[in-house]
Amino acid sequence: MLTFIASVFVFGILILFHEFGHFVVAKMVGIKVYEFSLGFGPKLLALPRGETSYSLRLFPLGGFVRMAGMDPNEELPEEDQDRGFNRKTVWQRIAVIFAGPFMNFFLAALLFAVVFASQGEPVASSGTGIGDVNPGYPAQIAGLAAGDRIVAVDGKAVDKWADLVTLINERPEKDISIVVLRDGSELQFELTTIKAEDGRGLIGIYPAEEYVKVGLLQSVSLGIEWTGRFTAVIMEFISKMIFGQTPAELGGPVRVVSEIGKAAQIGFVILLKLAAILSINLGLFNLFPIPALDGSRILFLIWEKIRRRPVDPVKENFIHLVGFGLLLLLMVIITYNDILQIFTMDNGTGQ
Repeated sequence: MLTFIASVFVFGILILFHEFGHFVVAKMVGIKVYEFSLGFGPKLLALPRGETSYSLRLFPLGGFVRMAGMDPNEELPEEDQDRGFNRKTVWQRIAVIFAGPFMNFFLAALLFAVVFASQGEPVASSGTGIGDVNPGYPAQIAGLAAGDRIVAVDGKAVDKWADLVTLINERPEKDISIVVLRDGSELQFELTTIKAEDGRGLIGIYPAEEYVKVGLLQSVSLGIEWTGRFTAVIMEFISKMIFGQTPAELGGPVRVVSEIGKAAQIGFVILLKLAAILSINLGLFNLFPIPALDGSRILFLIWEKIRRRPVDPVKENFIHLVGFGLLLLLMVIITYNDILQIFTMDNGTGQ
């Protein structure tokens, strides 16, 4: 039940902000909006307000804003001739389309700001507590874990992270002994460091984080900064994936719901962080020049601006329809793989 509630919350705010972006800019430039919908399929609820109907539909994975003039065969009444999407300037139409992904970045910055305002800014601890362990590195292989506090390296007592780093960096590809404090008991581990490209010794550990309280304005600034950081990291990963420098790992709705459930069990702040990252992913994905996505529609409008005449709307709609079908097929394949992986992990057969 917790996973269901958390998933509805996360998907709901992601879709709401994205579609609200399209909606509010369409209204600003004078486009008539017939319907603002969260979800697809049969209507569960409809609230007509003025010329717009606000609806909630059965399937929550998406939403749409139905505007006048989007259908090339639509005949508008005389009084609405200038209120169709296709009657607006290229830049106005681009603004309407771009506003959806933009609001996802705005939402991410807002969620990060809420996290910082409530929890504080994370800073590396000056102590020797381990915050995380890099999988496959000597520390993880030897048995060190997050939450351990290192008290000695090769018999030398340490109480500062900087001193700990120095001792390990001085021992590339060396057998070392590490004593940690775990649940009030001292444990000793033997491991061999690895050698980094710059010659330093590494074992694959990260310091525990502490949190420093920040004000509202600084929380907002940090929210924007972290949104930029995560956007850059995600774009770098996508670039490496495209050029084959890293394995292609795509997750669909099933895996996302699984991760949302895990985050919700840890705490609401972690759930907000995950929602912010998912919002960035959604914003970036929609800007890809793939048929049926916002990025592709923007590309067609830019081409219209260059040619000084619109692309045949029938041909453009056909391209978007084909793209939508391919995206659905890809989603089915990804979902199938997600289900297989989850069942494999649940059965304990993973390696």
